[in-house]
Amino acid sequence: MIDLKPACRRMTDVLAGVDDAQLNDPTPCTEYTVRGLIDHIDEAAQALAGIARGSAGSDGAAAAPAAESGATQPDGGRFGDARRESTAQSVRALGDAWGDPAAWSGVTEALGVEQTNELWGRIALTEMVVHGWDLAKATGQLYDLPHETLQACFEHVRAFVPNAPLDGLWGPAVEAPADAPLLDRLVAVTGRHP
Repeated sequence: MIDLKPACRRMTDVLAGVDDAQLNDPTPCTEYTVRGLIDHIDEAAQALAGIARGSAGSDGAAAAPAAESGATQPDGGRFGDARRESTAQSVRALGDAWGDPAAWSGVTEALGVEQTNELWGRIALTEMVVHGWDLAKATGQLYDLPHETLQACFEHVRAFVPNAPLDGLWGPAVEAPADAPLLDRLVAVTGRHP
């Protein structure tokens, strides 16, 4: 079992630091703008919390309701504190759901892929760590996490990303010096330039 709460807490801090003026800016996760990445973080947090609670739907999504408060506003529209807070609530719920040792047992099918819950938990950690870094980098915020959190995520991505069960989940790995900080080496594995 891995404690996801440090990564979830850091994610909520980063979410709180996003300014409306940054919502249409690009992110290191190149298919998303800041706004799109926040939407993805919310959806992933809900779906992965559903797996932890044993409530993943047959379509691979969590049985939790979609977040409200204007996730699909047109470019330039006001995003607002309510949207940030609804996403932060989803992220906190993710940390709580994976805080239950029972969540790490068993096997779950989601997104058309059957994986052990331990692997789904590691995927949830990676979503929070890597996309937290993406969002912080895109919005000019500092990003740090406890060594234990980074080490657990690095061990996962180093083995999982090159053999991911679905194509296109991550970009091609980027070279990072062996003596680079752990966070830099971690995001480089997922195709980011630290």
